[in-house]
Amino acid sequence: MRIALFSDIHANLPALDSFFEDLGSRNVDALYCLGDLVGYNTWPNEVVAEIRKRGIPSIAGNHDLKVKKLKQDAHLKEVDYAYHIGSDDAREYLRSLPKTIRVHFSFGDERISLLLVHGSSRSIDEYLLQDLDETYVREMLEEAGADLLFCGHTHKPYHRLIACGGKYKHVVNIGSVGKPKDGDPRGCYVIATLNEESTLADKDAVKIEFIRFDYDVEAAARAIEASPLPREFADRLRKAY
Repeated sequence: MRIALFSDIHANLPALDSFFEDLGSRNVDALYCLGDLVGYNTWPNEVVAEIRKRGIPSIAGNHDLKVKKLKQDAHLKEVDYAYHIGSDDAREYLRSLPKTIRVHFSFGDERISLLLVHGSSRSIDEYLLQDLDETYVREMLEEAGADLLFCGHTHKPYHRLIACGGKYKHVVNIGSVGKPKDGDPRGCYVIATLNEESTLADKDAVKIEFIRFDYDVEAAARAIEASPLPREFADRLRKAY
């Protein structure tokens, strides 16, 4: 089973289109989105439409939840513009998204639980940074009953192993499709491979592959510059910070 996971599109339609094009050559069996479809760019309706058209299971990101708090206002702050241009239909979809998705695999007597979150299992806004205290991360995994925890939110990809009672649990930040922050402007997503040989007893038995893909960064940056959004958002796309 090859599972693709992506996140943090942030209304960047050129990046999403290139992601789907790249994914088409990867022969995956399942696909999940870990939220933040909107914010920071000018195509929220188009992005939501593409996710819905393909029937992709998705969870809510912290930016998706902002549509619950904002109302139409003639005196918009620049930073709020990205949330107000969404259609009523797109807003309703975002309001309906779940906070987590859990998937279980059973291989012989071993059961492996995958938990998909945006920030962390404790909070949609929590940043699970790569150097977070190991004891804290282990307690969180045990509390959530998660063997593989996939998250986004930080826009910085990594794969971290956590030893838990003779087994290895995995924390995977899948990076960002539409707004990377790791100095590489290319979009990023993950393919996880599980099969009958996958076991938590072997740290190498679950394969995690990070995929980077090119997209038209300039088209996305120019769309920002032509909108009421802060021009700094365009610079962040070009330099990936």
